[in-house]
Amino acid sequence: MLSTDGTSADGTSAAATSAAGMNTGGMNTVEKDVAHTRLQATVEEMCLTLQRASRSLYVRDAADFACAVADLSGRFIAYPQHVGVSGFLGLDLRRTIETATADEPLRPGDVLLTNDPYLSHGLSTHLPDIHAIAPYFEGDELIGYGWAFVHVSDVGGRVPSSVSVVNDSIFAEGLRIPPLRYVRAGAIVPEVEAILAANSRTAEANRGDLHAMLAALTTGRRRIAELSGELGSDGFAEVGAFARAQSAARARAALRTLQDGTYRFEDYLDNDGVGQTPLRIVVTATVADGHVHLDLTGTDPQVEAALNMVTFGEAHSWVVTRLFALIGTLDPTIPLGGGLMEAIGFQAPEGTLLNAVGSAATGVRHATTSRVNDVVSGALIQAAPEVLPAASSGLVVPVVFAARDGSRIDVVQPMVGGTGARKGSDGADGRDSGISNLSNNSVEIVESDVSVRVLRYATRPDSGGAGRWRGGSGLELEFEALADGALLARGLERLRFRPWGFAGGSPGAATELVVNEGTPREERLSIVDVHPLRAGDRVVLRTAGAGGYGDPLERDPAAVRDDVEAGFITAEHARDAYGVVLVDGEVDEEATGERRSQGVRAPAIRPEGHSLGAERDRWDAAFPPAVTDLLQERLQVLPAAVRSPRRRALVAEVLAALPDGFPVADADDAALARAAARFRELVDAVQ
Repeated sequence: MLSTDGTSADGTSAAATSAAGMNTGGMNTVEKDVAHTRLQATVEEMCLTLQRASRSLYVRDAADFACAVADLSGRFIAYPQHVGVSGFLGLDLRRTIETATADEPLRPGDVLLTNDPYLSHGLSTHLPDIHAIAPYFEGDELIGYGWAFVHVSDVGGRVPSSVSVVNDSIFAEGLRIPPLRYVRAGAIVPEVEAILAANSRTAEANRGDLHAMLAALTTGRRRIAELSGELGSDGFAEVGAFARAQSAARARAALRTLQDGTYRFEDYLDNDGVGQTPLRIVVTATVADGHVHLDLTGTDPQVEAALNMVTFGEAHSWVVTRLFALIGTLDPTIPLGGGLMEAIGFQAPEGTLLNAVGSAATGVRHATTSRVNDVVSGALIQAAPEVLPAASSGLVVPVVFAARDGSRIDVVQPMVGGTGARKGSDGADGRDSGISNLSNNSVEIVESDVSVRVLRYATRPDSGGAGRWRGGSGLELEFEALADGALLARGLERLRFRPWGFAGGSPGAATELVVNEGTPREERLSIVDVHPLRAGDRVVLRTAGAGGYGDPLERDPAAVRDDVEAGFITAEHARDAYGVVLVDGEVDEEATGERRSQGVRAPAIRPEGHSLGAERDRWDAAFPPAVTDLLQERLQVLPAAVRSPRRRALVAEVLAALPDGFPVADADDAALARAAARFRELVDAVQ
């Protein structure tokens, strides 16, 4: 018999026990593959059950949820291919289960619940994501677990929807649920249900979503019982070990196609959520024989805002999603599951953005992990320039409208931008599945459920970075408030540092968020907490475009003409960025040849092939990366609570001598040199 930690009575692992079974007449490969296919069908059915039973717009339509089945290892052995959020496939349930069962073992009909990143050992990544775990039994023997999560509309806290970048600790973000029993022996625990309802502005919507999770877990329990009834507990364990081993082996085989070596890249978040100090994320990626190790040493300290990620210094599914995408690109038929994590290593110093400690806020952790995606791409594109794309739009912004009385809190749209271009292919327009694969909400449903009128929802012209292969276009959303309320726009990014291009491709356009554009009451926003709206106010969000790949002058003029016809670029942009002259909608070949012979304004290209944009070039001139490395080394030895304030004050002193709006605003070479010298002096003084 296997225990909850996946070991048998004599201490051997489930994988070892399964291997022994295979050696003595266990299931053959075809039988295991068929059983695993049934598991995959089970998790798809679980997800569809959850989605159809959900009560909230963000779960039902945007699909911010997922389901999976794990074996006794705590790792997923089946994960949906096409339904729900994709980025959680590498989660580990073990620590949460161990915490919840320290005094009472799991029994049939139990369901665990948690939402706290710290208390669940990183299972949840912020408080609105509520995770549920159900034990699955064959007879009285525990054989595995069903898992589901939903992003609920509100878990209390300081602001409607519970998420704001300016929240300064997790205590401001809402109700913390340690791993506990929500359902005991098939019956919901009424005291837990009451606490959950009392700590949400949207109690009924939350209740509906939680019960939808229970329905999904019940569906999984029924299907797993059918399968384990045929296979027995040993057979089920064998299938689980097979699934994890298959995904691990195929992940290593895929990554083995990369060039071995060590590659570094860094990029920035626009600000630290407290002020206008940018936050640096650094990765050193080591590729060796089908294994990729990501070292985040050099990344800035955790901040007194909601941009932190809790990983406990271990490889976390939400931080390595770009590797999942890379593996899936190299092996499109690989079965999704926890085995992929065996090909990935990870290191992040304690007290930094990617390994937050104490009570740091985490609500907008998706902004940080979105930037990690682009940093990982920037490192690994050096190992596989024909496979990896340029930077994606680098943001996920759930645009929320909250009714004035708090009775409704709805996501108008989960806004993204485009995907980066890669060699041989343009980026996808208005679509970026970097850390999730959320669906857009239909305008008709939004207008029927939310007090807004959508005026425009379309791709954003001229936003994708120019290149031989064009970066994906961003999106433009404009809506009018029909009642008094408030705007929340968590994860607003890429307003200062644009998504980088590669191999001569240009960066994408920067993000813009404007309220009442073109009127005397116009406001341009960069850090949004809860921004009041009056009936009649208009909001427009233009998301960043993705980076281009290759020299724009090498793009087929016919492709440029088609982009103009489709509305992705304007005729002016075709001329200025691509050197293509259109007359009456057709390419003027003679004028185009002359224009291209004169060249176009080309971006500065770094030695590794990246085009980071003038803003990054100016920033790196004033704050040289080598000196920034030294600053981080010195900050790391200070107490965690003082690192970020110390860094913020130091950077502010340097910025005070530069033009307002720097680095978007230009500065001459002499000013940049003085800034760099002063920065070095201040860093040398850090003790």
